Amino acid sequence: MNHTFNRRTWIKSSLMAMGSMALAPAFASAKNKSMAVYQPESILNEHIPAFNFDEARLVAKLNANENPYGPSPKVIKAISDSISLGNRYGHGEARELLTMIAEKEGVSPDHIMLSPGSSDILEKVAFVQFMNGGNVVSADPSYMSLMNTAQKLGATWKPTLLTKDFQHDLDAMEAAVDSETNLVYICNPNNPTGSITDATKLRAFCSKVSEKTPVFIDEAYLEFLDNPEKSSMVGLVAEGKDVIIARTFSKIHGMAGLRIGYMVAQPERIESITSKVRSTMGLCVTSLNGAIASLKEESFLSSCRDMNTACREYTKGEIAAMGYDIIPSHTSFMIFPLRMEGQPFMKGMYDSGVGIRVFNIDNKPWCRVSMGTKEEMEIFVDAFKKVTA
Repeated sequence: MNHTFNRRTWIKSSLMAMGSMALAPAFASAKNKSMAVYQPESILNEHIPAFNFDEARLVAKLNANENPYGPSPKVIKAISDSISLGNRYGHGEARELLTMIAEKEGVSPDHIMLSPGSSDILEKVAFVQFMNGGNVVSADPSYMSLMNTAQKLGATWKPTLLTKDFQHDLDAMEAAVDSETNLVYICNPNNPTGSITDATKLRAFCSKVSEKTPVFIDEAYLEFLDNPEKSSMVGLVAEGKDVIIARTFSKIHGMAGLRIGYMVAQPERIESITSKVRSTMGLCVTSLNGAIASLKEESFLSSCRDMNTACREYTKGEIAAMGYDIIPSHTSFMIFPLRMEGQPFMKGMYDSGVGIRVFNIDNKPWCRVSMGTKEEMEIFVDAFKKVTA
């Protein structure tokens, strides 16, 4: 596949001005705030709409990687039934969910921390790991939430480019680790590229590098894989490795607006956060009961996975037939380069009732589209053909 950018052009473009997705302080110091320290800029930046739009009027909302099929009917019932418990704290439900997750992941409950979504985990880990500075190593492009928070706290970011096939460059990441590295972050499957890094190589990397510094694996999209357990790094936690796993109910479980997720890590990593904040106090009894019900919904989750794959294959085929190169996706979204400017493309799509995201990579616009229902993807394809004609 002949993609429109390569590693050399990524390096040349790494000093471009970055947009909102990669905002970070240009001058911050881990040990002395008065000293100017160079902060690298991401090669990825997002087009913010330069026009007004009403998201409620979208007929295909494909801009937030949301599951169009969930929550499941049983989850909805569990949430509805628990509304009457809204006057009570959900400590008992939290213990039940924590125990279920621990059994599922093959660890004891003291290896689990619940949270309102995985974004909360990213930020809390960043606060704990970078209170006194240091640096964080990650891929570029990748999901920037943790790195942004770390930089706001005064840490420095050490980005490494993806490989030619869009995997994490594990050799480069290992070489970037030094005595000041307080965390390595890996999003796998990666956002926004949708690509996945080989599980065997990643497992060896985590096992080795975690002897020097914690390795954080963000597995938000893992459950869209046909056999997610084979690609998860959670088994390393059970082996005693200093690896942190983040999971969320926001994606395949269809609970993005209900805000619940969890972290799997060594007890001392869990305690480093829970000794400072009460993690379960941010969870509501409705979300907890919904998550408990959703963990039992294997057939629903499998159905969501199958429908997501079918829609992804359909969309990929339609866009590829028009001559566009698409990064092979293992997630609920895909990204590909455009042949027109980002703002007019985005406006045309929104005017057609289709919400998408547009990013610049190597100063070229790319469209990231989430997978909706088959009908929504047909609407996307029709709108895309009209806007790009």
